Amino acid sequence: MKALQIAASGMSAQQMRVDVVSNNLANMSTTGYNARRADFADLHYQQLARPGTVNATDGTMLPTGVQMGMGVRAASVSTVLAQGSLAATGGDLDVAVEGAGYLEVTLPNGGVGYTRDGALKRSGDGLIVTADGHEVAPGITIPNDARSLSINAEGEVYVYFVDQVQPQLLGQLSLVNFTNAKGLEAIGSNLFLETAASGAPLQGVPGEDGLGTLRQGYLEESTVDAVREVTELIKAQRGYELNSKVITAADQMLAATAQLK
Repeated sequence: MKALQIAASGMSAQQMRVDVVSNNLANMSTTGYNARRADFADLHYQQLARPGTVNATDGTMLPTGVQMGMGVRAASVSTVLAQGSLAATGGDLDVAVEGAGYLEVTLPNGGVGYTRDGALKRSGDGLIVTADGHEVAPGITIPNDARSLSINAEGEVYVYFVDQVQPQLLGQLSLVNFTNAKGLEAIGSNLFLETAASGAPLQGVPGEDGLGTLRQGYLEESTVDAVREVTELIKAQRGYELNSKVITAADQMLAATAQLK
């Protein structure tokens, strides 16, 4: 009774779909979070009679054949790349990436990570870091006696001092893009790692070569659509229930077969 195995694969697929939806809903308030989507593909087919096979009886050709499917499998959980809404915060170190691109950060192990979470902070040494303390490239340090800070759309960081009229340029934040941003590896804490699927990082100045710009005093909100996610949740629940009914029906058929004498 292949229906048992097929329906079980369907239940497993719908359970994974619910897991993805639940993660999206849990990250509704996560800065710079892009919603995920579960994609599925059918399993291999048992060819009982291949299409185009010649019928040995009269020599005619089978137009469709008999191909029995074996169920469903998870194909991918992909990121839905989209621009989130910009929420005004007024913070001088809050920067939203408006368009394509990621901020580059240095991880504790010396590696490089990428993020769209622009809720930046200032370390005890004045270094611009993420909320988890990771240094933001190219490693800009804000002087202790700086009166205020300004970051323009091109990522140039200026500071103002009490005894100076003109601002002083400290450095410029850069952005990094990828040929296939969906291929980045998510490691949590709003961080991503480069993979062979994503391609090599393409670093540049904000606003150039297809990169987005930076907007100071704003943060990018999550792209999760609560209404859509709830709809997906209901569809997954119904699919799970239908597959469970198939298992119940198959079990009853097996029981009927066992009672034959």
